[in-house]
Amino acid sequence: MIVVKIGGGAGVNTDTICADIASRVTQGEQIVVVHGTSDAVNTLSERVGLPPRTLQSPQGHVSRYTDPDTLEVYTMAAAGQVNKTLVAKLQSLGVNAVGLSGVDGKLMVAKRKDAVRAIDPDTGRQRVVRDDYTGRVEQINAPLLELLIGAGYVPVIAPLAIGMECERLNVDGDRAAAQVAGALQADTLIILTNVPGLLAKFPDDSSLIKHIDGKDIERAIEIAGGRMKKKVLAAQEALELKVNRIVLADSRKSAPISAALAGEGTEITP
Repeated sequence: MIVVKIGGGAGVNTDTICADIASRVTQGEQIVVVHGTSDAVNTLSERVGLPPRTLQSPQGHVSRYTDPDTLEVYTMAAAGQVNKTLVAKLQSLGVNAVGLSGVDGKLMVAKRKDAVRAIDPDTGRQRVVRDDYTGRVEQINAPLLELLIGAGYVPVIAPLAIGMECERLNVDGDRAAAQVAGALQADTLIILTNVPGLLAKFPDDSSLIKHIDGKDIERAIEIAGGRMKKKVLAAQEALELKVNRIVLADSRKSAPISAALAGEGTEITP
């Protein structure tokens, strides 16, 4: 079984990804899709007059500030626009895809932080944010996914989880994909993005790191910058959950999943 995380940033070619998924499903491959939604949320937020905002932790981690109004936009973009567009594309290619968010059937249960410490961009001081609806996935309803997979469906999962008090939560798609891969005991987790893989000297494509051994994952996290850091952290979580192979791969290839399985990108193993 393969879990494929489709990046939500600009420049990701979902047409070629869906075509590759359809080809592999036709050959009998079991695939579960988790997708991101960052670019769609940004676009929709601007359209409704709610410009995207971020929070930076004291440790330097940057995340989307998801207050109640932003949560509504996030839900529309993630569980609606992006998810249903992917499902429709796969259906047009003969794949019996079914779209879900983590809220459906408690597919992904996450824990929300009641208070988040963030750096105020104006003063540089720490402040406490209490209306941020983001969380970290802690539980996957694997039997639900196994039921769908066993019936011949391809699950397509939006990065929206349900909290401990049944509130909707924005969750990181890469780390959600790692949790899904671990819960399903997947053979491989492929994280598709818009770069060739982990680059030692971003943006120099020739500095691609082809392989990372599990014992060197901390060093890889130090090398990674920006969004790639979250992807390497997700790979680390997948390794801890006994996923044997994670590939950070280029979504811009004509057959990106097949290319990743053939050794292109950055392969991370225990």
